[in-house]
Amino acid sequence: MPFTASRRALLAAAPLLALPGRLRAQGGWKPSRPVTLIVPFAAGSGTDTVSRLLASLLEADWGIQTVVENRPGANGAIAAVAAARAAPDGHTLMITTNSPHGATPALMRRPTYDAIADFTAICRMGTYIFTFVVNDQVPVRTMQEFLALAKARPGQLTCASGNTTGVVGAAMLNRIGGVDVTHVPYRSSPPAMTDLIAGRITSMFADVASSRAFLNEGKMKPLGITSARRTPLFPDWPALSEVGLPGFELLSFMGAVGPARMPEEAVAAWNAAIRKVWDRDETAARLGTFGIERVTSTPQEFGAFIREQIRFWGEQARAAGIEPE
Repeated sequence: MPFTASRRALLAAAPLLALPGRLRAQGGWKPSRPVTLIVPFAAGSGTDTVSRLLASLLEADWGIQTVVENRPGANGAIAAVAAARAAPDGHTLMITTNSPHGATPALMRRPTYDAIADFTAICRMGTYIFTFVVNDQVPVRTMQEFLALAKARPGQLTCASGNTTGVVGAAMLNRIGGVDVTHVPYRSSPPAMTDLIAGRITSMFADVASSRAFLNEGKMKPLGITSARRTPLFPDWPALSEVGLPGFELLSFMGAVGPARMPEEAVAAWNAAIRKVWDRDETAARLGTFGIERVTSTPQEFGAFIREQIRFWGEQARAAGIEPE
């Protein structure tokens, strides 16, 4: 949309995009008390890990206490509602993902929040690398072998999910792979991984940020990643679309949002603060060890990206035959 409408009209029509086209370097606004980063998943999840890294970097830079508050459940909806209801004064943000700001709006029959109108986009922060993993005792080494095993044992293999990437991924696995793998939902990824390692679950879509240690120890085997193409972070891991699931693609992202109607000077200051610590080479290297490709953006770019992701995940959910609950 060209920047011709009045600021009031933009705010009424699309809070996510209602920011100036050019952000000023901010030196004036700064938090006046401790700030809170609401995280939609449990401690130990990939989002939690990265949020705590951001909190430590911001504390060092701003000199302001930064608290990570985990609000897991309902595929991110519980955290989203809490963030949307927070005072829009710049002291409460949410570290969101493709769950609350992508897939969850399509998975809920009666959404408890508006993923566009209830939030202010601040900054995109990265792309998660998700991999389809199996328990180390499952007698397969490749995705093709897993699909063959699943076809030989319809309904007997299981796929856990702890987020919407897992929910939609499990449905796409069955649809594209032509198999019948039983989906087992969990509140978050850590307990799903615990059951996978114990052998109670066959497989799951796991983010590398929370599963890296188990992958390194050989307790789970990666068969392919959900991105459309291979990542330079793990060049030996094929994309699932290469190895038996043509057209498979799920982009898992993370970024910062605040409540709707945040003051533009607070939004600009937050965007500048995040990009300052995120643009460091050592931060990119640290994120790489978590299995996350660093990305940054302006608030406007992130707002447009969220809109596109809501459309994309809605299409994937419908194509996979997932009924809203």
